[in-house]
Amino acid sequence: MTNSHKLTSIAELRSQARQHIEQGAVTAGYDADRPKVLQLLNEALATEIVCVLRYRRHHFMASGIHGQSVGAEFLVHSNEEQAHADLLAARIVQLGGEPDFSPDTLSERSHAEYVPAESLAEMIRENLVAERIAIDSYRDMVRYLGDKDPTTSVLLKQILAVEEEHADELADLLEGMPAHGA
Repeated sequence: MTNSHKLTSIAELRSQARQHIEQGAVTAGYDADRPKVLQLLNEALATEIVCVLRYRRHHFMASGIHGQSVGAEFLVHSNEEQAHADLLAARIVQLGGEPDFSPDTLSERSHAEYVPAESLAEMIRENLVAERIAIDSYRDMVRYLGDKDPTTSVLLKQILAVEEEHADELADLLEGMPAHGA
């Protein structure tokens, strides 16, 4: 199978690099719809922030026989979600956008919901639901990008892998938990 893509000449690469240098990382070869990518990344950012807040609440509210160990896991997940938010915000800026941290519209832009939850089992379930939403959201974004923005795609795939780990860990924690209470 032959690759029909023709490589850009050195002279052309050099010439293109000098044009619109104020755009930083966004070169003439950027094929994605940048405003749409920025919107998607800001939605993902909002999702991560809502997850940070939900996990933090659950960390502090976890009680019962498994409260301490599950609460500690919630804190680990919260910190990892914060790291995802930071990576997304950095990529938004790299693409010439502005990360939207506005608390006024955070829950509207987030794909996942902020559910306080009462019992430990309910907290685990709600976090698992949110992780499953994030997994499908990131998969959709990766498919949408295709090969038009490989850097953003790689970033989203890295975050997706961690979200899948979170979902797996939460599903394991949920096993053996009573349906109500705990």
